[in-house]
Amino acid sequence: MRVYSYASNDGRNTLFTGWKTALLLFFHFTNRTLFSPISITLSFITGDLLSGCLTAATIHDSVTVEVDQVCCSVFVTASVSGVGERVFEFSVTMTTEPLDLLRSNLSRVRIPEPTNRIYKHECCVSFDSPKSEGGLFIDLNTFLAFGKDYVGWNYHKTGNPVYLHIKQTKKLVPEDRPSKKPTILAIGVDGGFDNNQPGYEETHSIVILPDYVPLPFPSVELPEKVRLAVDAILLAEGAERKEQLAAWTADKKQVSVYATNLNQIDNGVVIPPSGWKCAKCEKTDNLWLNLTDGMILCGRKNWDGSGGNNHAIDHYQETRYPLAVKLGTITTDLEAADVFSYPEDESVLDPQLAQHLAFFGIDFSSLQKTEMTTAERELDQNTNFDWNRIQESGQEVDPIFGPGYTGLVNIGNSCYMAATVQVVFSTTSFISRYYSNQSLKKAFELSPADPTVDLNMQLTKLAHGLLSGKYSVPAFEDNEKENVATSTTTAKQEGIRPNMFKSVIAASHPEFSSVRQQDALEFFLHFLDQVERANGGTSEMDPSRSFKFGIEDRILCSSGKVAYNRRHDYILSLNIPLHEATNKDELESFHKLKAEKVAEGKEITGDEIVRPRVPLEACLANFSAAEEIHDFYSTALKTKTTALKTAGLTSFPDYLVLHMRRFVMEAGWVPKKLDVYIDVPDMIDISYMRSQGHQSGEELLPDGVPDEENSNKLGANEEIVSQLVSMGFKHLHCQKAAINTLNVGVEEAMNWLLSHMDDPDIDIPISDGHGYEALTIIDQSQVDTLISFGFQEDIARKALKASGGDIGKATDWIFNNPDASVSSMDAATSTTKSTPNDVSLPDGGGRYRLMGIVSHSGTSTHCGHYVAHILKDGRWVIFNDDKVGASINPPKEMGYLYFFQRLDG
Repeated sequence: MRVYSYASNDGRNTLFTGWKTALLLFFHFTNRTLFSPISITLSFITGDLLSGCLTAATIHDSVTVEVDQVCCSVFVTASVSGVGERVFEFSVTMTTEPLDLLRSNLSRVRIPEPTNRIYKHECCVSFDSPKSEGGLFIDLNTFLAFGKDYVGWNYHKTGNPVYLHIKQTKKLVPEDRPSKKPTILAIGVDGGFDNNQPGYEETHSIVILPDYVPLPFPSVELPEKVRLAVDAILLAEGAERKEQLAAWTADKKQVSVYATNLNQIDNGVVIPPSGWKCAKCEKTDNLWLNLTDGMILCGRKNWDGSGGNNHAIDHYQETRYPLAVKLGTITTDLEAADVFSYPEDESVLDPQLAQHLAFFGIDFSSLQKTEMTTAERELDQNTNFDWNRIQESGQEVDPIFGPGYTGLVNIGNSCYMAATVQVVFSTTSFISRYYSNQSLKKAFELSPADPTVDLNMQLTKLAHGLLSGKYSVPAFEDNEKENVATSTTTAKQEGIRPNMFKSVIAASHPEFSSVRQQDALEFFLHFLDQVERANGGTSEMDPSRSFKFGIEDRILCSSGKVAYNRRHDYILSLNIPLHEATNKDELESFHKLKAEKVAEGKEITGDEIVRPRVPLEACLANFSAAEEIHDFYSTALKTKTTALKTAGLTSFPDYLVLHMRRFVMEAGWVPKKLDVYIDVPDMIDISYMRSQGHQSGEELLPDGVPDEENSNKLGANEEIVSQLVSMGFKHLHCQKAAINTLNVGVEEAMNWLLSHMDDPDIDIPISDGHGYEALTIIDQSQVDTLISFGFQEDIARKALKASGGDIGKATDWIFNNPDASVSSMDAATSTTKSTPNDVSLPDGGGRYRLMGIVSHSGTSTHCGHYVAHILKDGRWVIFNDDKVGASINPPKEMGYLYFFQRLDG
């Protein structure tokens, strides 16, 4: 039933009922009712809600007009003989019984199918959630979710009026609930860190826009279609949660392929229940039993000097006996025993462990746990020095709230992403592009039908979430609200959950789409690449260009001729020259102490460890220093030779990112983290690193590629390959990168690798004679294709060579280098004046201030934890996932990525 009411300016009111019932208007003139016949004109003013018009009528005692409006004003002009014309205004408001209104909009309600993506935990254009004050509104047609302030935008854009409203209110948590000690490096899972997260009660209702008419749910009075739709939504797994796993731990252990048919040697060895000792040294802890021959040997030496003397792994290298179990971890719970597979290079499960132990006379039921497993030892190490130093654990860190101080909730191995974007969205370029100059409403209006898959929308959403301060407010417990003044130091914010952002930014990257920990450097490069693509290469709008700069390599061949190679990059990757340590005397004393303790069978404590201290200036100087290139193919000598390479920058970016190569490969391809401090000043000047370009009098190496005979002999430089592998790239891919860049250096190989990761033949093994030729010799048909486009043959060949044989990239290269020729590209002009390649790049002086640090704790870039420290408003602030606070002692010496801002234009 629809009910109509109106209020007139002469004080009279009446009530009208019916579906499209007549509107009865009574007029009152000068204290008397008009009954004589009159002629009137009605006009309708309804604004956006006009869906029809009223018709004029002539009546004797009333006016009958059909009405089908929500809200309007009616103006009535009446002419009466002897009285004149009078104008009356009637405000007419239409209301409808909620169930009738819902039934009239059933055509806009859909029952979700299994393939539909349902959002019910996070607003599409903001970080509002069911826990927010206004709750969350789920469109029952598109299944997209919106906060209270934004659902109206969706209604006006789509016309969808029916929504499921979800509201969550916090349950009280007992104050005496004890915090549990973690047993695994995880968040939000059994045995992980206890975040003391409260529980929530959830309520539901149906809301009809635009007047937000509510109906209770559940209710048997609701139409069946609505009940089925809501039930399906509530039972479905939300799209935001499908890829979540709140853990930092590694994947679940798998059964070893060597366990089932393990060969055990009957050599009469019987293992006693205690009193174990390494067969090659005096170590009595960290001992491993080889399950093939029963040898008891000590484990690997840890980066901090603790652990064993590598005798167990040395034994594997000699015998190739694959499985070993750590003594002291064997109990009745055999799955908890620490079994390691050397060929698989990971902890594994041995379903026949009881049988394998019995072979050496071990009764596992009588043993007790006396040693940490590998995972437990890593957790113990992480929760000690590096972990505590990077996170400033034990410090009284005052929380900070407000614009620019919003934390990011760890949604499962996402700290690498959180630390990186916190720094990036503290730069003026990203603040301007996605916050100051673009509103949420504008981004939503520009977005496609599904804003969750639009990178521009999600970047804008992330920027407003981080910078507006809307979500950076103290999350007090109920008993704290009464005394806010005394609670500020203990309060924390809930932060925002970047689920949709992670989904869209990782859509084209299988690793970032996973729930495994990732390398912050790799994510930073991928992130900037996606931002550049989203902005269509428009330099005026693209904020990623503030990080981009040019690098020029000068290669001096033994023939005396030179070559110049140029490329663009977002990061300056620096080796750490340990021989430049400034505390060599302290290091020498430490090594003597460690040798004495090892001889005594004792371990070095964390307080006794002395780490090398290397100045950042030494790392920068090492980048610019001359470097020998072995196996360099000289086009002048037509053979491989040794060349000297020096590098310089052709432009200085607005923001300079320095990557410290803290991870290297040891013998046997075992990754190792360099245990070193980098002394980083607040200010640096890299003006001396600007490249001078081609000098007069220098003769350039002729252009060309190895002939077939020499290409068969060209192999990958293993030093280049090992450094690339330490960054997480596949060994085969690294070999191809080194070969295709003529073993010039790591930078060139990595640049080639990043550009060819999607090549269809990237995983094809290198065969004799095809290591270089198959990937580098230019296909004449490709040259002919570019010639057919109107390009000269020499330019076509140069472009294909620069782009790895990709015609699309080669075409872009030609358009981006309009003045290029074979000679001009080899003999580049001085970069003190930008070349055509560098025209769109920012440039300025070489003085920079440190403004951000991304630090890492853990044995590998693919495990552990990342934390950001950022200089904001004149003070250092720590961003540790959703915890944001004033930094007391930022770990400047332990950075993995350093962000510097240029001081002068």
